[in-house]
Amino acid sequence: MNTSRIAPTLTLIATVGLLIAAAPPVGNPPVDNLRPRLVKHETWPAPNAVLRSGTLSFTGHSTVGDFVGTTTAVSGGVTGNAELANASGWVEATVTTLSTGNGLRDRDLRATMEVAKYPTMRFELAGVTVESPAATSDTVTGALRGALTIHGVTRDVAIPATLIAAADTIDVSGAFPVDLADYKVGGLTRLFGTLRVRRNIDVRFRVRFEATPHTPTSGFGQ
Repeated sequence: MNTSRIAPTLTLIATVGLLIAAAPPVGNPPVDNLRPRLVKHETWPAPNAVLRSGTLSFTGHSTVGDFVGTTTAVSGGVTGNAELANASGWVEATVTTLSTGNGLRDRDLRATMEVAKYPTMRFELAGVTVESPAATSDTVTGALRGALTIHGVTRDVAIPATLIAAADTIDVSGAFPVDLADYKVGGLTRLFGTLRVRRNIDVRFRVRFEATPHTPTSGFGQ
C-alpha cells in the first residue's frame, strides 16, 4: 500500500470535516433575540416586548423663560416581527402625571390640555426606518414612523430615534419638536397675557422594552 498518497487524502478529509463542523447554522436568527444580526442592509428582528420603564419630558418656552415637564407614567408594547422595519406597537402617557415643578402651572397645563376629555397622549408605531445600521454594533439610528395623538388630534409623524439592543431589552430614545397648534392646544397665558407660553415645545423620551413571549395588549397600565 502506498501510504504517501493516503496521508494527504486523510488530511484533506479531516480539514473538510472541521470546516463543516465550524460552519454557522443556516436560517434566520430567532425573533426573541434582540441582539442585532445586521448583514449589509438587513435589520434586527423585533420581538414581542413590553415597556418596563421610561421617561417622557418636554421643554416649554415662555416670555419669562423655559420650563420642563416630566412624567414616568408611561406604558407601551411592541408586537414582534422578523424585520425591525415592520415592527408595530405603542407608547402612552397620562397627561395629569406631567409635572413642571410648579403647582399653579401644572393646573393651567391640565386645563389647557382638557385632561378630563383627553386624559392620555399616545404614539402608535407603524414601522421603523433604519438609517445607519452597523454590523458590529448593538446600536442603530433611524425614525419611528407612526401616528401621534395629543389633545384628541392625531397626526402622522416620523420621530428620530436611537435604538440600543441588549440580550433581552431594547432602549429607545429620541427628541423631536411639536407645534401645539397642530394639535389644537391653545397657549397658556397668565397675568393678563404678560406671561405667554409659545406654541412650539421640544419633546424628549427614553424608554426600555423587555422581550416577552406574549403579544402585549394595547391598553394603558400594561
